[in-house]
Amino acid sequence: MENQTIGQRIRALRRSKKLTQAQLAKIAGVSSPAVTEWEKDSYLPKAASLDAIASELGVSTEYILTGKGESCGSFGNVTPVVSKMAPVLSWVQAGVFTSVQAVDMSQIEEWLPLPEECTNCFYLKVQGISNNPDFLEGDYILVDPDVYYSDMQSGDMIVVRRLEDATFKKLVIETDGSRYLQALNPNFQPNIIPLDEDCHFVGQVVDCIRYTYRAKRRTRAI
Repeated sequence: MENQTIGQRIRALRRSKKLTQAQLAKIAGVSSPAVTEWEKDSYLPKAASLDAIASELGVSTEYILTGKGESCGSFGNVTPVVSKMAPVLSWVQAGVFTSVQAVDMSQIEEWLPLPEECTNCFYLKVQGISNNPDFLEGDYILVDPDVYYSDMQSGDMIVVRRLEDATFKKLVIETDGSRYLQALNPNFQPNIIPLDEDCHFVGQVVDCIRYTYRAKRRTRAI
């Protein structure tokens, strides 16, 4: 089911268990219209709902989100395999980010699968059109805070916090060594953001997951 969307997997699993949308909604602690929206790929289940439906449907959360992992054929009573997950932070949290360990995990409502090579990575949900068409509003970017700013190359996508705001743009390094951030969308203004003493490097964008238009795209951002 890797070629299916998240909503299509939820619908197929629900039907295999002979559950109505109302019954699955009760299990997940949401309304019936919420399940309808999941199956239409309008938005993702929150972490608590995802865990509940994965357990009931006999699969791992990773399988629902990516199509990989435990699928369990007939979907009988099995113990779900919980994948390694990363938190989806808000841009406010990114704006005051110091480390993943410093984040209050009780405030996290969304989680997404974490690649094996990442340890302290986190996701941010893209807002705005500054980096269209490479990164669309609603995409989830995976940020690695363990890389060193000194190792970044011109063209890398990075997240920077300035005072209590956070943004992600392309890093540009000129031949004279000067550095600035640039929006990928040439029509977005301001297109250039100077890097000054108020700017603090948060991490490098290393992956992107897109859940829009009833489809999923996963691409490396580097």
